[in-house]
Amino acid sequence: MTTEYTGSGDPRRSLELLWGVEPPPRRGPKPKLTAERIATTAIELADAVGLAALSMRRIAEELAVSTMSIYTYVPGKAELVDLMLDRVIGELVPPPQDAPWRAALEHIAHQNWDLYHRHPWLLEISTGRPPLGPNLLDKYEYELRAVEGLGLTDVEMDSVVALVDGHAESTARTSVHVAQAPQRTGMTEQEWWDKTGPVLAELIEPGAYPLGSRVGTASSIEYQGAVGPRHAFEFGLARILDGIEALISSRHS
Repeated sequence: MTTEYTGSGDPRRSLELLWGVEPPPRRGPKPKLTAERIATTAIELADAVGLAALSMRRIAEELAVSTMSIYTYVPGKAELVDLMLDRVIGELVPPPQDAPWRAALEHIAHQNWDLYHRHPWLLEISTGRPPLGPNLLDKYEYELRAVEGLGLTDVEMDSVVALVDGHAESTARTSVHVAQAPQRTGMTEQEWWDKTGPVLAELIEPGAYPLGSRVGTASSIEYQGAVGPRHAFEFGLARILDGIEALISSRHS
């Protein structure tokens, strides 16, 4: 799986696209395309085939135009990825402004979890240099607003937001990989275990791993599989929020 890096294109052109700055109008027929339409088509294709299979040529074919005409609106895939990311972030719904901080962070985490499942290709993007578009900045603003006035420092507020977002991303990545495994490997979870279990039983002495056997069996029954991404998401989120609550309480003790 290839990783795309945001912020790897031309910074000025990327920002202009993100903020809707149109190039000066040219003489002649009215343009058939817009950067927004190209981004919408790219998102639909990425949802269907993944980000690695997305190319300017494939987008052009979907839009029934020449590949060169795409470059009139978007310089390349790097700038397009920035635009795609900011556009799908716009699907996120902010928590109610009067929501208690814990409920607000729960809402934010669930919104992120759902977004990664709607658009799994987001997990193929590294955002160390985030595309500073309007939707991403709006997201950061309302996430910070959820923990404003709780006695945390500015750096702690940023860290809380990063912790919650990062937890949603990491558990969603496992969830998406589990969902994709049958297609990628050609085996269902049950088929994999039917082939693995008997061989493992031959290689391991009975009772060699009593704790692992007991806990693993209970967990796999609960998860109906080797791992339980949804349980990990919910359980981990609750523990993260407990820790944040303890930090907030320490400031008022």
